[in-house]
Amino acid sequence: MDWLDGHVNLESHPAKLGRPTLERMRVLMEHMGSPQLCYPTIHITGTNGKGSVAEMITRLLMAKGLNVGTYTSPNLHRVNERIAYNGSPINDEDLEQVLSFLKKLESSISVTPTRFELLTAAAFYWFSDTAVDAAVVEVGIGGRWDATNVTDGLVSVITNVSKDHLDILGPTLQDVAKEKAGIIKQNSAVVLGETDDVLKKIFIEHANDVGAEMILERSANDSGSTFGCSSNLPAYKGRVVDIFTPWSTYPQLYIPLHGEHQGDNGASALAAAEAFFKSSFTAELASQAFSSLNIKGRLEVISQKPLCLVDGAHNPAGMAMLGRAVAEEFLTIKNFIIVVGMLNGRDPVEMLQQLIVSSGILPSKICEVIACAPRSERAMPTERIVQAGLAVGVTKVTQASSVRSALNMAYTKCEIGNEVGVSGANVDATATMVVVTGSLYVVAEAIRAHGMAFSG
Repeated sequence: MDWLDGHVNLESHPAKLGRPTLERMRVLMEHMGSPQLCYPTIHITGTNGKGSVAEMITRLLMAKGLNVGTYTSPNLHRVNERIAYNGSPINDEDLEQVLSFLKKLESSISVTPTRFELLTAAAFYWFSDTAVDAAVVEVGIGGRWDATNVTDGLVSVITNVSKDHLDILGPTLQDVAKEKAGIIKQNSAVVLGETDDVLKKIFIEHANDVGAEMILERSANDSGSTFGCSSNLPAYKGRVVDIFTPWSTYPQLYIPLHGEHQGDNGASALAAAEAFFKSSFTAELASQAFSSLNIKGRLEVISQKPLCLVDGAHNPAGMAMLGRAVAEEFLTIKNFIIVVGMLNGRDPVEMLQQLIVSSGILPSKICEVIACAPRSERAMPTERIVQAGLAVGVTKVTQASSVRSALNMAYTKCEIGNEVGVSGANVDATATMVVVTGSLYVVAEAIRAHGMAFSG
């Protein structure tokens, strides 16, 4: 890990990206014998939902009896989480063996890969070595120049396009779409979750230009080469959805995940899995696959008392989805304590506006926003978040010295509310939700802090 971490980490320092190129990955793959071409791949890009769709597709392929390698990013706690076999992260011994191989290989090639490129190469190599039947691969950033794009996806999935990494992929959403369209390959099936007509046109034109085999579009109505949800309703700890695809319909599917967008993600995943097999699933297999879903850090309830929801929303569209999910699925909640930290490069006013104002959570329901900073060189100063909270109409905004301190402050307020009631603490803990968001770094630290607080 010391050797790996000694390489340029574009996830921590995106400004060091330089000229976009796949040259380093191509050299690396060539010297490894092109392991990424040893198995069929489903390649996923998009602004939000990539990780959820990757997990859903993995479970669907597993339900059909396949052994599946899954590559996702970033990780919450350990880098092992990024590289998985049938849903289980690579163990330390296998990861050490693969990285040791790459360390020796690096000394004999003419390029110096980045940290993400090495992890991508490690995933491709390990999947080949363990003889997976298929791989599900999530793009890191963009698509065209992403390290994962040395693979030839049999199915290319685009979840959606919204504002994120505009400094790298932009400046416009059309530019972002063109970059993401770069994963579409000849003879591939394209599963297009984006519904904006202007952006859809970019993907469709690129797919036709490269000779894609089929294009499946998300729609509200079942017609032709379309997929989507004809019904998407909240249920106990999740959603109940009716999904249609070009191959079949799946009424009353239960998805144990919060948020209306998970219904759309489920439709994209089913369409992608069916395009992979070129056939439908049985309702039983689809239900079995979705029932096993457990996606960490995405609209995840980590505590019932006090009620605490964590979500790694890190862009305006993600914040809006979080706000809509909370407003729709937690109707009895009267008060919210928002623990929020962000990375530089975000607009904190726009982020909080999407969460609080645009999504139906009125500022009057916010007891307090507690600003914190994750342990990252890119962490946004808490003062900026405080100013943003006041700018969007929140009356009480405070700062915490760390994510752990912010969570402890929120939990303490809930405990005081239980003891002395609303008049004494201005917080009714029996109807209060703590929401932790703004960055996956913040969510990861909050989950660890929660575990420490309740481990004794």
